[in-house]
Amino acid sequence: MNSTRLKILIIDDTPSNIQLLGEVLEQKYIIQIATSGERGLQLAHQDPPDLILLDIMMPGMDGNEVCKQLKSDDILKNIPIIFITALSDTETELQSLALGAADFIQKPFKIEIARLRIDNLLEREALRKELVIKEQQQRLAASVFNYSHDGIAITNSDNQIIDINRSFTRITGYQISDVIGKDPKILQSGQQSDKFYQGMWDYLLKHNNWSGEFWNKHKKGHLFAVQSSIAIIRNAAGDIDHFVAIFSDITLRKTHDEALKRIAYFDELTGIPNRTLLSDRLTQAIAQTQRNNTIMALCFLDLDGFKQVNDQFGHEVGDKLLIEVTQRIARCLRKVDTLSRIGGDEFVILLLDLNAEDEYSVSVERILNILQQPFVIDNNSINISASIGVTLFPQNDNDSEILLRHADQAMYTAKQKGKNQYFLFDAKLDHDLYEHEQSLSQIKQAISNNEFVLYYQPKVNLSNGNVQGFEALIRWQHPQKGLLAPAEFLPIIENSDLMIELSDWVIASAMQQLNQLQEVNSKLAISVNIAPCHLIQKDFVRKLQDHLNTYPNIAAECLELEVLETAVLDDVLRVSEIMKSCMDLGVNFSLDDFGTGYSSLTYLKNLPAKTLKIDQSFIRDMLVDSDDMAIIVATIGLAKAFHREVIAEGVETVAHGKKLLEIGCELAQGYGISHPMPANEIKDWLLQWEDESKVFQRS
Repeated sequence: MNSTRLKILIIDDTPSNIQLLGEVLEQKYIIQIATSGERGLQLAHQDPPDLILLDIMMPGMDGNEVCKQLKSDDILKNIPIIFITALSDTETELQSLALGAADFIQKPFKIEIARLRIDNLLEREALRKELVIKEQQQRLAASVFNYSHDGIAITNSDNQIIDINRSFTRITGYQISDVIGKDPKILQSGQQSDKFYQGMWDYLLKHNNWSGEFWNKHKKGHLFAVQSSIAIIRNAAGDIDHFVAIFSDITLRKTHDEALKRIAYFDELTGIPNRTLLSDRLTQAIAQTQRNNTIMALCFLDLDGFKQVNDQFGHEVGDKLLIEVTQRIARCLRKVDTLSRIGGDEFVILLLDLNAEDEYSVSVERILNILQQPFVIDNNSINISASIGVTLFPQNDNDSEILLRHADQAMYTAKQKGKNQYFLFDAKLDHDLYEHEQSLSQIKQAISNNEFVLYYQPKVNLSNGNVQGFEALIRWQHPQKGLLAPAEFLPIIENSDLMIELSDWVIASAMQQLNQLQEVNSKLAISVNIAPCHLIQKDFVRKLQDHLNTYPNIAAECLELEVLETAVLDDVLRVSEIMKSCMDLGVNFSLDDFGTGYSSLTYLKNLPAKTLKIDQSFIRDMLVDSDDMAIIVATIGLAKAFHREVIAEGVETVAHGKKLLEIGCELAQGYGISHPMPANEIKDWLLQWEDESKVFQRS
C-alpha cells in the first residue's frame, strides 16, 4: 500500500488530547484536523479522506451524530471511522458499532497499538477498494464480452477455443457447442493463401498483436468479410496464456467498396475494364514486356456500321450487340490478354507475351472473322464488321498515351482502306498523319481569317461571242506562300467537315458577288463547284434555299452547280433525288469532267443535269489525238441525243476553239479565252472581250 498518498481526518474538539498520536501518524500519512463535528463534515465533503478518527464526546454535534451523517452520504459512507473515546462500557461500543464504526481507540492512548490498528484498517480498506475495482472491471469485461456488437473468441495457448460471445454466434452461425475445443481455422474461407496466415502468425508472435481484414466462411456456407484484431495474453512468466480475437462483420462495406471499384474501373455495360483500368494495365504490360523481353501488341478496334444499327434498331439493341461483341472477342483471347471498352463502339486489346512480330495476326484475324458472322439480337439479324489498328511494343518504343494514339491512327487507316481489316502502324504513316493534321489546322485557321478568295473564269459562246457566265474558282491567299491553287489544299480536306464548310462558303460568296455583277450585266450567271460530301448532306437543299432567299433579286436559274461525274456515280439515285430537289428551286446543274467516269453512258439518263462539261484532258490533245477527237464528237452527239447542253473546258488556243465550232460545240472556257480573274477585273474584261471574241467566229 502506498500510504504516503493516504489522508486521515481527525475530528476532536480538543486536539491536544491526541497531539501525540497525530505526531506519530503524520510521519506516514497526511493529517487534517477539525475541532467540531460541523467543520469535520465540511472538510470531508471538500476532499474525502481515506480514514476518519472521530471523538465521541464533543459539544454541539457529537461524534455519533457526525457518524450518522457520514454514513447517510453516498459519497462518504464507505470511509472507515475509528471512534476515539474515554468510555469503555459495552453499551457505548454497541451503539457506535451500530452506527457503522470500524474500530475504537480508547483514551489514554497506547501509541503503538493505536498506530497498528490504523495501519491495519487502512491496509484492509486499500484491499477492499482494490477488490471493488477488480469486481467492477470484471463486470465491465463481462458486459463487453456478452453485449459487444463485435464477435469475440478466446483460445488457450494451443489455440483451441474456450469461449465465445453471442456476437460470435450471430456473425458466424456457430454455437459454443460447435466450436469449443476447436481451432478457429474452421472459419477459414480459402480466399487467403497459406502465406497470408503464416505472415499473420509471424507478426502476432513478434508483436503480441495483429490487425487486418480477411474473408471467413459462415456455418451455412456463404462468405463474409471481417476486420479482426488478435492479441496475446501472457502469464507472469511471459508464456502465452490465451489468445483473444475480436472481429466485426464488414461484408457490406467490402461489397460497397467492390461496387465502387467496379464503377471506377469497369465498363458498366459490358463488365470489362474501362479506360481508367486500361491505363493501369497498359503501364503494367509495358513493364512486363520489358522485363520478359517479349513483344506486346496494342490493338484499337472500332466497329463498322454500328451507328446504323442504333439508327435502325434503337440503342437497346445496340447495347445488347455490344455485349455480344465483347463476349465474342473475349473468346478469341488468352488469360494474359486484356480487353477494354473505352467508349461507344471502341475497344482496346492488349496481346501480351508474343515471341514474334507477326504473332498478333492470329488473334486479330480470328476477331475479324468472328465479328463478321451475323448476330441475332431480339430476332433481328445484324451484320457488322470491325476495323483494327495495331501497334507493337517495344518496336514502337513510346509511352502508353502515344501507343494508344498510334493504334488509333492505324485503325483509321484500316477504315479508309475499306473496313473489315487490320492495319499495322508505321512511323512514316504517323509523320504523314501529323503533317495532315497540321494542314487541316492551318486551313481551319485560314477560314477564320478570311484568307480564301474567289477567282472567275468566263464561259462564252464562241459562235457569237456572248458571255454565258463565269465559273467561280476558289484560291487561298496564303500569307506566306501567296496565291495557292485548289489542288494544293482541297485534297487535304476531302470528305471532311471543313470541306462542307468551305463549299458552303463558296456558294455564299459567289451569290454575293453575282448580286454585284448583275448590276453590270443582268444576264450573267455563275457556276459553283460543289463538293460531293456537301451535296449529299441532309440539309443541303434547305441551306441552298436560304442562300437564294438572301438575294431575292437573283433569279435561281442564274446559279449553276457543277458536280463531278466521277463522284456522283457512287450513289447515282441519291444524288439524282437531291439534284431534282435543287432544280425545283430553279437551280441548274452541270456534270463536270464528263467522260472520265466508267459508267457515264449507263447513268446519264438518271442525272438531271442541264449541261455536260467535256473534260479538258480530251480537249488538250484533240488536234493531234484522233481518239480524243472521237470521244469529243461522241460526247457532243450524246448531249444532243439527251437534249443537254455541252461545254468544252481547257480551250487553250484559237485553233482549239475553231475546231470545236466546226464539230458543233459552241460553248467553251479556258486559257485561250481568259485566265481566272478576281471579281473586280470582270467589268474591264467584258469590255475587252467584245473585240477579242471575233477571232473565234467563223470566217
